Amino acid sequence: MIVQLSSGKTIPVEMHKVRIVQKAFLVPIDERLKAIEAGGYNTFSLRTKHIFLDMLTDSGTNAMSDNQLAAMMVSDDAYAGCESFYKLTDAIKDVLGFDYVLPVHQGRAAEHLLSKVFIKPGDVIPMNYHFTTTRAHFEMAGGTVLEIFTDEALNTQSTNPFKGNLDLQKFKDVIAKYGREKIPFIRMEATTNLLGGQPFSLHNLREVKKIASKHGIPLVFDGSLISENAYFIKQREKGYADKSIQKIITELMSCVDIFYLSGRKSSCVRGGFIATNNKKVFEDIKPWLPLYEGFLTYGGMSTKEIEAMAVGLREMTDTNVAGSAADFVKYFAERFIENGVPVVTPPGGLACHLDAKLFLPHIPQSQYPAGALAAAVYLASGVRSMERGTISTDRDKEGKEVYADLELARLAIPRRVYTMSQIEYAVDRIKWLYGHRDLVKGLKFVEEPPVLRFFFGKLEPLENWGAKLAEVFKKEIGPSF
Repeated sequence: MIVQLSSGKTIPVEMHKVRIVQKAFLVPIDERLKAIEAGGYNTFSLRTKHIFLDMLTDSGTNAMSDNQLAAMMVSDDAYAGCESFYKLTDAIKDVLGFDYVLPVHQGRAAEHLLSKVFIKPGDVIPMNYHFTTTRAHFEMAGGTVLEIFTDEALNTQSTNPFKGNLDLQKFKDVIAKYGREKIPFIRMEATTNLLGGQPFSLHNLREVKKIASKHGIPLVFDGSLISENAYFIKQREKGYADKSIQKIITELMSCVDIFYLSGRKSSCVRGGFIATNNKKVFEDIKPWLPLYEGFLTYGGMSTKEIEAMAVGLREMTDTNVAGSAADFVKYFAERFIENGVPVVTPPGGLACHLDAKLFLPHIPQSQYPAGALAAAVYLASGVRSMERGTISTDRDKEGKEVYADLELARLAIPRRVYTMSQIEYAVDRIKWLYGHRDLVKGLKFVEEPPVLRFFFGKLEPLENWGAKLAEVFKKEIGPSF
């Protein structure tokens, strides 16, 4: 909840109490340097014991509620027909309005099944923006991803409240060029992760649905961050300020043919599912579920997670839960802006995003500025962020580099995990780094996997800049920090 202080300043106030804590560690700069060097300047390779604040992702790192933890204790562990599954289907029906449910172990498993069943070689899949695993699955099935976002989407210094909108004219042009038979579905992602967690409006979704329905094209909705997208609609779209998160979600779902999500985000549980009211879609996917995931009533999830997800889906409709991360992201971004540090605006869901092109303008994309910034942030603070730029974009079929539209270092905010003082610490250290940004140079690959290289790739710093940055840090901040 955003609260205005007597001074006029607004801050996010945590609408929860901390009852269980986990010890944190802030290792000295020399240990951080050794850790990032051993990890090949890839923050994915860092160990928890070397990390102070883990802002790599909000996926599977959120704090569950007391009611979710309690629900896990009464799970039914039956292989087939477990009662926990029926609690989940009831929650999905009540919150999202779907009759048919296929549980999966996480969101990318849903993408795999959708690709397996609906995409054939030569197909094109239009969407408001891609996600890394989404595009990989769709392309491996022989499809081509067409990103038809609006022109404003790539403007990191913007006031547009809905940069996740899909360009309607481009959608019409895609249909005219390729024909209905080449388009298995259109995908809308809420919120657009790689654009900085930017939402789309309900008006835009309705217009997309009208065009899709006219041509018989199913609308697939990635709802991994559905509660945040609904929260932004409530805050930013005219006519929705007084509507509940549940009411907004209901309106969103009225446009959807196939819904899937990674439960690791909005519902705060490790798992996922595909849902629909189309019995044929359900029957087409169902035979593949036991082969790739598990039986229909657990689908690769533990029954404890199924119980907790049923609770989490209902809890995410609480405004204070839906906005718990978004409000912190907004505060985080505003503190950076106050200190002149370039971030993506307006603030989106899931994370505060540093704009690496503006933060490190001297580093060309061929030297991976977002990756360099993520490594430098860790060195300067012990905070683990994630590269969301060219390293996260695989090479083309000829092996040529494909430069990302944006170069971002993502500082994810897991829901109900961090405190205001920890946010202030991160702002202070990254402000220091920005003042010494000329010390940061580029990176080059020394080990490069052929697909999703950002997970396991290893790089090394040009001009040994990591060690030089550490020396300056020790002189100005101290060797023990």
